[in-house]
Amino acid sequence: MRREGFEFEVGRPQVVTIEEDGETKEPIEEVIIEVPAEHVGTVQMELGQRRANLIEQFASPKGVTKLVYELPTRALIGLRGILMTGTKGTAVINSLVTGYQPKGQALQQLRSGVLISFEQGLTTPYALQNAEARGTTFVGPAEKVYAGQIIGLNQRNEDMEINVCKQKHLTNMRSSSSDGVVQLTPPTIFSLEQCLDFIENDELLEVTPKSLRLRKRELDPNKRKRAGK
Repeated sequence: MRREGFEFEVGRPQVVTIEEDGETKEPIEEVIIEVPAEHVGTVQMELGQRRANLIEQFASPKGVTKLVYELPTRALIGLRGILMTGTKGTAVINSLVTGYQPKGQALQQLRSGVLISFEQGLTTPYALQNAEARGTTFVGPAEKVYAGQIIGLNQRNEDMEINVCKQKHLTNMRSSSSDGVVQLTPPTIFSLEQCLDFIENDELLEVTPKSLRLRKRELDPNKRKRAGK
């Protein structure tokens, strides 16, 4: 669809549930993970946050540990990318749907909050330097952004609005420190699959033929705060 010039917005992936005897049930899966022994702790910590049940664990003579978990399908969203990063690409992950169970409690938000653009305009190196001090940025200098667009990942758990279009005010005072060249870390660029893994229920992925943008479902900051309460 992107190659044919379409633009569309996509929400967080949702698991298909069934109604049985008046009760909502969700699919559960058996996940088999093979990982080197030094990364077992990383896998166990991540699966523990997702309320997975460890069914079996055993190590092979070659130093590879096999872990078998059972968890809801919705807890698998975003798991593969996180484990591949945490295990440095050494994990082998396979999953199989084994049945249905009554729908459980919603999972807590597993990632930090986001940095949200405060206004529409072009990003500036000066403003992005301030944004980098608060987290990881997804946009570079001289990029068009709009109010409500997600421009980075916050270091803290809550969302933060930030002005990435702010210009540096000129003064008649000059010094070697204030006039130096701004050095920015290259922005993190997500693929389509990584964007879908990243977004939460109150966020959308804006897909265009040339770019991918993350945004809040409600762009108005006042309405967004009221909805959050």
